[in-house]
Amino acid sequence: MRYQYTSLGSYDLFGWGRPRPTMIKRLIIINLAIWVLTFLTGLDRLIFPIFGLVPKLVWSNLMIWQPVTYMFLHAGLWHIALNMLVLWMFGSELEREWGGIPFLRYYLITGIGAGLVTMLFSLNSTVPVIGASGAVYGVLLAYGLAYPNREVYLYFMFPVKVKYVVGVLALIAFYASLQPGRSAVSHLTHLSGMVIGWLYLKSGWRSTWYRVGQRVSNMQRERQIRKEFLANQKDDRLRRQVDEILDKINTRGYASLSREEQEILYQASVRFSRKDEAN
Repeated sequence: MRYQYTSLGSYDLFGWGRPRPTMIKRLIIINLAIWVLTFLTGLDRLIFPIFGLVPKLVWSNLMIWQPVTYMFLHAGLWHIALNMLVLWMFGSELEREWGGIPFLRYYLITGIGAGLVTMLFSLNSTVPVIGASGAVYGVLLAYGLAYPNREVYLYFMFPVKVKYVVGVLALIAFYASLQPGRSAVSHLTHLSGMVIGWLYLKSGWRSTWYRVGQRVSNMQRERQIRKEFLANQKDDRLRRQVDEILDKINTRGYASLSREEQEILYQASVRFSRKDEAN
């Protein structure tokens, strides 16, 4: 299905003039780097069974990393190009709205969840499932929920609202997942990414993660404030000591200082000069 994206975000395809989707950029770089490395070295036949999702091997050989690593492998140029294009076009605005870490969390949850569902429905399969399509379909679903009335141009000619595009893709994936064969497994992965994305967004999990993240952030902020408070207290004590030593120098001379007082002056000069440089 060919489409042309049209919205306020489409005029900022490369992030000029707006906050750049750095997390998506990193995901694309990682996926492209792995794809280039895999196919330039000709190691795809070796890598796919190890790092792709092979349900039987996950259960029998405890290759528990596969539901994660399969997302970063792609079979060919068009496979990775379409996935990364859709990720960039529809995920960029979501990352700008949500933030990088929440978007990455959603991307991983939908991708890994889609892999786990695929495993459950094909326990004895030895065919590697690869690609970020489960996570990408989750991104499409999230975009459709967030911006249902945005338009895309199918075949660069026919304007269709995003909610209808997402709905049609979901129906196609559902119908295809009911058909026997290897393609049914991949379509099940697509459908699972959408379903898990919908559950995540509608069930309040995202809000729960947000509250946990806020709580952790608040704890870190409180710890930093306490650390700065204690450091300021230490600086105040040191300044008072320095003032007393300087008064002593004015009345009795530098030779009257003890070794401890000289060390305090030295430590104070080092500490305050470093703070001045940092500021």
